[in-house]
Amino acid sequence: MFVYEFMRNAFWAATFIAITCGVVGVYVVARNFSFLAHTLSEIGFAGAAFAILMGLKPLTGMLIFALLGSIGVGELSMQTEQKESSISAISAFFVGLGILFLSLSSSASSYATNILFGSIIGVSRSSVYQLVGLSVVVLLIIFAIQRPLNYDSFDHIGAAAHHINTGFVGVVFLVALAMAVSIGSQVVGSMLVFVLLTMPSSTARYLGKSIPSMLAWSVGLALLGVWAGLCLGYITNWPVTFFISVIEVTAYLLVYFTQAIKKRA
Repeated sequence: MFVYEFMRNAFWAATFIAITCGVVGVYVVARNFSFLAHTLSEIGFAGAAFAILMGLKPLTGMLIFALLGSIGVGELSMQTEQKESSISAISAFFVGLGILFLSLSSSASSYATNILFGSIIGVSRSSVYQLVGLSVVVLLIIFAIQRPLNYDSFDHIGAAAHHINTGFVGVVFLVALAMAVSIGSQVVGSMLVFVLLTMPSSTARYLGKSIPSMLAWSVGLALLGVWAGLCLGYITNWPVTFFISVIEVTAYLLVYFTQAIKKRA
């Protein structure tokens, strides 16, 4: 399998993306941002479609739209009483916008599938370097604000009591989340990127007893999903995204029901 360059590229890119999504996902779940992550993926879809229309790389457009959208939608989600309805409206608008951009592009059919469902097998060596670089930037951002982010995510009242600038921490995290959504979409696509951002970390909340252990479990489960997904995709020639989704959801359900049985016992 590894004699093929495209598989080596796929594993390198998927490994760093899984680590990034595993780390960021812990805070996404802790801050109840799962719905926001899904919305950002749809905003990123519109950005990727716009980039294709303009003759740019899809990742470039996805990053720009997701970064701009993360601030606006993030602020809206924290300040508006009917935040779910408002975010749903924005999500629907950008999905429609993305479809419009694709319909105006001559490359609509081929690129639409890659944007929506990912195309990790087709990642080039230059794309690997780009994805690894972006992943490192996201991880550096998270670790730079990790102490106040831990307070704000897991003990918001305590963060305020310690005079932590929660507004600044929130904005910086939204930037990191937007970047994670953009690079995670390269594996599972914009429509399913929330799988990598929410499933491993949701499972990790049952298994980890501290923040470091939750981070370790989340990263480990994300790596398991992408590695096993790539191997199974290579063997069966089925979509890698399918296997990643099934593996992550199965792991979550197994842990969830195990914990439920233990509580009843």
